Amino acid sequence: MSRCVTIGLLMFAVALGQMVAVAADNTSKDMAARIEVIPVQTLTITDEQFLKGDAYGRPTMIAGVLRIAQGSGRLPAVVLVPGSGGFNANVDLWDQQFGPLGISTFAMDPFAGRGIVRTVVDQSQLGRLNMILDLYRSLSVLASHPRVDPNRIAVMGFSRGAQATLYASLKRFHKLWNPGGIDPAAYIAFYSPCITTYIDDTDVSDHPIRMFHGISDDYVEIGPCRSYFQRLKQRAKDVEMTEYQDTWHGFNYPLLSTTPTVVQNAQTTHCDLKEEPLGTIINTATQKPFSYSDECVGRNAHVAYSPSSTQASNEAVKTLLKSVFKLN
Repeated sequence: MSRCVTIGLLMFAVALGQMVAVAADNTSKDMAARIEVIPVQTLTITDEQFLKGDAYGRPTMIAGVLRIAQGSGRLPAVVLVPGSGGFNANVDLWDQQFGPLGISTFAMDPFAGRGIVRTVVDQSQLGRLNMILDLYRSLSVLASHPRVDPNRIAVMGFSRGAQATLYASLKRFHKLWNPGGIDPAAYIAFYSPCITTYIDDTDVSDHPIRMFHGISDDYVEIGPCRSYFQRLKQRAKDVEMTEYQDTWHGFNYPLLSTTPTVVQNAQTTHCDLKEEPLGTIINTATQKPFSYSDECVGRNAHVAYSPSSTQASNEAVKTLLKSVFKLN
């Protein structure tokens, strides 16, 4: 081989090395290093069965998508629990927030394995509390994953998923349904329904509980969450609720219009509900077991995106996770 060819090959090798290094530097930190679809064995049960600890439900297989952040060893993770619209593009947006921090995500899908697309117009398709069981089962599966740190798992839910997230903090429910014993490092609930008073619902986890809600929300009204928050403050060690002015339901979903828009036939519940006696949810207005045919069940609420509320809540969530996960 001639000297010129040898020099040329060396120069090409150096240039190629420089290109690879530049490409590595430019690799987006929010890109997952690995993506896995993970099955989760659970049950399909009624709310009454859940509240009574009755495990004679229908065996059901659901799944979730684990996006492992760039990094090595066991990493912190956030379980994302969807709302009535189901698994959607919001998952990607949270990956962009958490990936650069070295936080993985697990997007839980409680619907597809049950043959459900969405519960927006018919909430009766799935018991409200069933997703708490799904969450506990998912936590057990994640805790055994070699790339997930079982001591650094948080859970974050939206609307119906926020209800599951918020009430998954109840010690009573942990005792009934969470034999794996994983108590999330934080419970983060965006615009959660808080209309039901459960037995012992202020006896909750010692880990941080955070609630985010829009004051204008007519899909899931803020009033009941204010009341629940005040009750929680009497018992909970670390609970905070953040309210946003001129902010509607789904405020952190940028595919929505910034102008409040009606969700046609979307089912809303403006009821005052209470667990009384054990396992039975009654409508306090009628003193009868709650039904989706009750007069307090409405339709056609609004949704809207709020860039400012989204930015503020994103920063609050990241600050919280940096603290509970002990990130630099």
